[in-house]
Amino acid sequence: MADGTKAVVDTSAADGAADEAALAAAIDELADGTARATAAGSSTDERSAKSAGKASTGAGKTAATGKAPVSAKGASGGEPADEHDTDADAGTADAEEPAEDGGPASEAPAVAEETSEITAPLSATEIAAELAAGDAARRAAESAGSTRSTDRPAAKRPPRDPQPTHDPRDTATLPQTLPAPLRHSGDLIGHRYRLEECISSTETFSSWRAVDEKLRRAVGVHLMAAGHQRARKVLAAAKSAALLGDPRFVQVLDAVQEGELVYVVREWLPHASDLAKLLADGPMEPHEAYQMVRQVTDAVAAAHRRGQAHLRLTPRCVLRTDSGQYRINGIAVDAALRGLPTEDAERSDTRAIGALLFAALTHRWPYPEDRYDLQGLPRNIGEVAPDQVRAGVHKGLSELAARALLDHPPHHAEPITTPEALARAIALMPRIRQPEPELPVFTNPPRHNTHALPTAPNPTRVVAAPGTAPAPVAAPVRRAGRRLRRVVKVTAWTVALGAIGVASWQLVDSMRPGSTAAAVPQPSSTTATPSAHAATHDPVPIAVKEAISFNPLGDGPEGSSSLPKAIDGDPSTEWITNWYNDPFPRTKEGTGLLLDLGSAQPVSKVALKFGTPTTAELRVPGKNVANPPTARPGDFTVLGKQAGTTIEYELDEPVTTRYVLVWLTSLSQNPSGTKDAGKYQAHVLDAKVFG
Repeated sequence: MADGTKAVVDTSAADGAADEAALAAAIDELADGTARATAAGSSTDERSAKSAGKASTGAGKTAATGKAPVSAKGASGGEPADEHDTDADAGTADAEEPAEDGGPASEAPAVAEETSEITAPLSATEIAAELAAGDAARRAAESAGSTRSTDRPAAKRPPRDPQPTHDPRDTATLPQTLPAPLRHSGDLIGHRYRLEECISSTETFSSWRAVDEKLRRAVGVHLMAAGHQRARKVLAAAKSAALLGDPRFVQVLDAVQEGELVYVVREWLPHASDLAKLLADGPMEPHEAYQMVRQVTDAVAAAHRRGQAHLRLTPRCVLRTDSGQYRINGIAVDAALRGLPTEDAERSDTRAIGALLFAALTHRWPYPEDRYDLQGLPRNIGEVAPDQVRAGVHKGLSELAARALLDHPPHHAEPITTPEALARAIALMPRIRQPEPELPVFTNPPRHNTHALPTAPNPTRVVAAPGTAPAPVAAPVRRAGRRLRRVVKVTAWTVALGAIGVASWQLVDSMRPGSTAAAVPQPSSTTATPSAHAATHDPVPIAVKEAISFNPLGDGPEGSSSLPKAIDGDPSTEWITNWYNDPFPRTKEGTGLLLDLGSAQPVSKVALKFGTPTTAELRVPGKNVANPPTARPGDFTVLGKQAGTTIEYELDEPVTTRYVLVWLTSLSQNPSGTKDAGKYQAHVLDAKVFG
């Protein structure tokens, strides 16, 4: 199979299907007139048919394969068989059972995992369990005459990836298994979405890349039969996910039942890469792993506060965009498509985040099974922290992953059981600095003789005498650097001596009677060396390309709809933050407005106007900040701090930057008689940047 696991049939589903088949046979006998005339006789026949159907389930499988029947319970009798059971006998039995037409059993449809734009794919055993629910009744009827069985003691199972195949409590009257609707490339769904490529196909649903012909954009589409038992849950999950409105999640755009078809339409990110692809070449650097777990945890914690859970958070669901922002795919919908239970949702999502961080630090999947192109841990290793699997792992991140993933972390550490608690633990960690970029190696450019006069030979070139081996060149880069510094020093001394000489001559000349030195313009020290920003420079307005809500300490962007009003040049319009019951920093450290200039430009002045008195800091990104919109407040350098309704920051020297952050550290209460009176809120009327 695609992920290297074997298929396991859940025989509890087969028993139920056999009961239904036996009851249907008894009803057919009554309809044909072959049943007994009395009601008591009919009841006896039905009970006999049920007993025969149950007995034939295990007996038929034993006769077909010569092996012991596969039990739906584990060795302890209390755990249901899940998708990662690698029992060799079960896999053999599934492969050898005949299909209805006498040929070999049909294989599970292949799952394409070459793109990150799909819901997290089913494993091999999940697909086999889907097939088993529909074929169990037919296999039981054909093999009812055989009762041979072989007893074998159950082996002790190692820890497994806790992702069940279906919800055992789902006992509605609708069919538990219906085939996915058959569609082809070019079909039009809902008179709007044209299917282009089938990304994933299972027995229950299929996932497609499609085009929204109304808005001319790429979208993702999940298709399911409307009569399926999970269809209503899928629609409900998709609609609740659409109401979440958090940009850190891939957005659900539409969820519709149309005739016998249910389809869910979601956002498509063509240039994003999922975490499984990012880990293909090895583990992540500590800073990148920290950014991933922080962003994912903050998003999942915010979703849980609004009553939403993911329940199937895998490396295929975590996507990184070109800007370095992480987004989560399949919130609530992935679990509904697979019928996963919703009990203990907070612990399930916290454990899943711990598994993601474990994989990012070690390049290993923290369970015995090989998953998502990652090798699993040895079966006898037990519960271990990442730094016990791979050397050089960041200690703080290793402890964090162990506390989130394991029920009994090493060194008697307290386990973390909720995303909210995990987010607080991440916030308390010391900041992990981004690694310094490697400087390019300097090489001397080739000399081109453009003058008639001869020039000195290249000093980095050594000509060896005939018959001798050439001597190695000793550090040409370092020698060139010393040479450049020497030239700069000589030039500086020359300029300084020249300035001193001119000043001395003017001083002597001014002391002579009738001197006209006062009429001669006096050269200043600033004219000796050119300056990028003279003292008499008049500030020039710089157009702000975009205003971004910078709220890394909150649940999401603030005042998204009114952000353009902060930079429209009209003081009568305003950008308003969320309101707070308590002032900063009691509620949180602050919130901000990030101004994107479009490109790096020299900034010498920033002017702000507020509707109410506000305290704000002017900050710019530090040298090591790769993506300022996703950075933390501590990653920025403070250039000034002022309070009031009209604030101007005038810098002594221009600062070249693309992003300017207005970090709000103190808000005022809204006046009485206004909307949200008494609440703490910021009103930014105008923000201007000058170069």
